[in-house]
Amino acid sequence: MSRIGKKPVSLVSGVSASVSGQTIEVKGPKGTRSFTATDDVTITIDGAEIKVTPRGTSKRARQQWGMARSMVDNLVQGVSTGFKKELEIQGVGYRAAVNGNILKLSLGYSHEVNFAVPAGVTVTSPKQTEIVVEGIDQQLVGQVAANIREWRKPEPYKGKGIRYKDEYIFRKEGKKK
Repeated sequence: MSRIGKKPVSLVSGVSASVSGQTIEVKGPKGTRSFTATDDVTITIDGAEIKVTPRGTSKRARQQWGMARSMVDNLVQGVSTGFKKELEIQGVGYRAAVNGNILKLSLGYSHEVNFAVPAGVTVTSPKQTEIVVEGIDQQLVGQVAANIREWRKPEPYKGKGIRYKDEYIFRKEGKKK
């Protein structure tokens, strides 16, 4: 029995949902998102709650039950409050600036890195050493943040690079004589 799947997803004020077949569409103040579930689960709307139930006792139905409920919860959270990933840049001369739809990163390479921001995500740089990625799609926000971090991962000796705001970098001791 799925502990996640058993919980109903509550619709917050300002958010509406509609189900047609296996597709659920959620509308809110930040936009509209939809998700198509597999045939192993049933999605129903009961008042201000969305319930996901399995259509059998097979292993696949039970797997899809919890996953579909999590996806629906992410839809509701995305259109109501949105998702946010914060990145920090550490290193001498490392900095970021947003120019229109391009994120310009100076990361110690011989050239500046120009990162094109995809549609559906907004990237801002409140300080030269901070990057904030926001959007209504959790997967897209996380993927864009990971792609930005990929340009210069934090290294364990000095800690230089791009890291998530709450990330802990295990530091190593340097050479000894």
